[in-house]
Amino acid sequence: MPVQRSRIHRRPASEGNRSSLGGWRRARAAAAFGGLICGLTLLPSEAPATIAEQRARLPPPATCQDPVAGVWKSHDYDSRHVDWTIFTLVIERVPGSETALVGSIENHTWYAEKGQSEPPTCAGNLEYVVGMEAEGNFVDGAIYFGGVGQWRLDDIPCGNFTMGYNLDNFSGVIDPDLQEFQSVNNDGGRAIDDPTVFRRVECSEADQARKPTLVLDPPPFFPPEDEQAKGGCGLL
Repeated sequence: MPVQRSRIHRRPASEGNRSSLGGWRRARAAAAFGGLICGLTLLPSEAPATIAEQRARLPPPATCQDPVAGVWKSHDYDSRHVDWTIFTLVIERVPGSETALVGSIENHTWYAEKGQSEPPTCAGNLEYVVGMEAEGNFVDGAIYFGGVGQWRLDDIPCGNFTMGYNLDNFSGVIDPDLQEFQSVNNDGGRAIDDPTVFRRVECSEADQARKPTLVLDPPPFFPPEDEQAKGGCGLL
């Protein structure tokens, strides 16, 4: 009768290491998953901080009679592209319309680190100013304002501008108490629902013209003579 030999499983010397390595990998994966969940939980609380940072960089708001006309500014940093942008919207009413808007959009961008919220001395990094005409509407507090026609390159303070540009389109709801609106920008390219905070920093020319002004004529150096106060000989 043949002798049945038991099969002896020989564990390679490195298998124990692989086993412990596998446990370490599982632990690392679990930690990474936990960190992801934690990060997702924290994301909503980080978004308002970004809005607050944008607000802190803006000039004080202007108090205007018209709810939408005027000059609106933003001041934003994009960590993905390592650049700063100041948008300036000049918004005017279309005569004869209660909702139509017209005006212009300016984009002043410079490439710099987060601590350089103002354009640094030119050291080769690109800085440019792009402008465009704009149209939009304002209905029940909601505003849309977007570029039309052709954009133009207004200035290149530093570097070489060798790229194209897509027209900006902003939409949001104006908060009359803050004189702000939190918008999203969609240009069909780089900007897809990019959050941008605008604050009105100057009233429109028409709004300024409506403000009452008090004009006083300077008083005469000598008071006018009172004929009745004169004496019989022409003396006071």
